[in-house]
Amino acid sequence: MTEGEAAPAAPAEQGSRNLLMRVLAAAVLAPIAVAIAWAGGWPWALLVMLATIGLYLEWLMVVGLVREWRATVPGVAALAIAGICLMAGRLEAAVAVLGGGLAVVALLSPERRGWSSGGFLYAAAAEVASVLVRQNPASGFSALFFVLLVVWAADIGGYFAGRGIGGPKLWPKVSPKKTWAGAIGGFAGSLVVAALFAASGAGKIGPLLALGAGLSVISQLGDLFESAVKRRFGVKDSSHIIPGHGGLMDRLDGFVAAIVVAAILGFLRAGADGVGRGIMVW
Repeated sequence: MTEGEAAPAAPAEQGSRNLLMRVLAAAVLAPIAVAIAWAGGWPWALLVMLATIGLYLEWLMVVGLVREWRATVPGVAALAIAGICLMAGRLEAAVAVLGGGLAVVALLSPERRGWSSGGFLYAAAAEVASVLVRQNPASGFSALFFVLLVVWAADIGGYFAGRGIGGPKLWPKVSPKKTWAGAIGGFAGSLVVAALFAASGAGKIGPLLALGAGLSVISQLGDLFESAVKRRFGVKDSSHIIPGHGGLMDRLDGFVAAIVVAAILGFLRAGADGVGRGIMVW
């Protein structure tokens, strides 16, 4: 190190700085997301549309196709048009547009067709599921808020348990930093959220605990899936758009998996008009 150069930050200092950035970013972004989710309607559908377009573009960046317009343009256009349909309450039209978008992306992608199509399907499923869960006036916000808090609790519990306890790695070939202690801590955090929801009168304790446990596992599997995709292409972060968190994929991987599974469950139990009720009412 030459005179005048700053000494590199110690690992502990870097970790503290990263944690501070994570906390500050979450303190700003989480209340905004919850407020828009509470509003519902077109503001929530608009936020979801923008987020899923970002997810698709980040996916293409990870797999090395973001500059290939034949994958980028039709996919972004389909997600945007579907978002407008969802803002107008036209679910069937949105699904039709997304189906057409998937076909066009698959037909026009010159290489890595499976990866470009998979990325579009990933974003499209998140777009429809996120709006479907929220749309029921009676139970939509409760169901969406439950999924959000379960995912956040799994993430926060996993982060602090993993760093504080350490121990055996969960799946080192896919995600070298994740530990079994972190997975268990995240699982426990999700059960606390479910118990608090039940205590507040939002639902029955048994079903909510089972739902919280299941969504916690799904959320963590979604996190591992995203890590596997990034490792396949030698990418550390999907982008650097969120300070301390990386990209949208890094931040929303668990939520995407959990909201899609929750939406499928709610749809099977109560139909398209009652997805939120199908999740929360047992």
